[in-house]
Amino acid sequence: MMRMKDISGREGEERPNGQVLMVLSMDNNCSATSFDMELCAQKLKSLGVQVAEDQWRRLIQDAVLKPEVRRYMFYNSRAFQIAIAVVFYMSLWTNIYSTVQLCSFGRYWEASVLVTLAAVAVTVVVILVIDCRQRKINVNTDVRLAAVNEIFIKHGLIVGITDALDGPHNILQLWFVHFSPERCLQSLAAHITDLQRTRESGLQHSLDQICVVMEAVVRPDLGMEEEALREESPLLSSGVNPNKEPVTCNELLHLVPKGPPEVMAQQLLVIFSGCYVRLLVTGRLPRAVAGGHLEHSSVPCLCQFVKTTVLNTHRSWFMGR
Repeated sequence: MMRMKDISGREGEERPNGQVLMVLSMDNNCSATSFDMELCAQKLKSLGVQVAEDQWRRLIQDAVLKPEVRRYMFYNSRAFQIAIAVVFYMSLWTNIYSTVQLCSFGRYWEASVLVTLAAVAVTVVVILVIDCRQRKINVNTDVRLAAVNEIFIKHGLIVGITDALDGPHNILQLWFVHFSPERCLQSLAAHITDLQRTRESGLQHSLDQICVVMEAVVRPDLGMEEEALREESPLLSSGVNPNKEPVTCNELLHLVPKGPPEVMAQQLLVIFSGCYVRLLVTGRLPRAVAGGHLEHSSVPCLCQFVKTTVLNTHRSWFMGR
């Protein structure tokens, strides 16, 4: 099941920042389905987006259509979380009820009511904790779209992905939102310049949190490797040459390296645009404050979102998921 929803408005009409232009949908329950890239390419051309099709199609494929990413999104989908919540409630109710039956007051009907209330309360707390985590940036989905957004943001578009329930089906939705980055880029660069002058240590601490763990192959020095091979080679060849797996190690990759404020601001906008779109279309963005760049809107613009959630020295959203 594949669908494309066109909600871009009239041709030639000036579009405000934050307006949804297009939504691609696909059924995540079926591994053979994918987004309709042909219709997407036609719509992008009608919007005046002149980007090499092979380039953005490959980036979207790598970002969200790989089997391991789709499995991750299924296990983090609303449908799966609802199923987990139901199983958790039933298991918790059964365990509490069995424990209460060992007590003298367990045979009264009031005990069943108290057990039900306790199980409901704990389940609600768990659901609220999960919902709070959904408001944080997701490294496995939002950040993977950064390469796609690095291309599209130059053409006034940013992309984000969500999931929704359609009966028993888990539907993935790829959202294309209009966003002109000029004013947000200038405002965020000025904010970073001010932080560098007044609170440089706090800024650096916030930027240090924006990192991912990468698996890298250890490449020893060529001379040492040849010497090690000679030492490990057997005196009598057994005729077997097993393929050794490469030695790997985990490296911490900082996504916003230190540089000019304009470059850092652009990198921040690209990295957090996927998360911003997801929270925007699901209505989970915080309330806007004065000075935003979304006309007649109660939600913050992208630079306000970055300032309040990423460059906030009191907390960081990045390391949550």
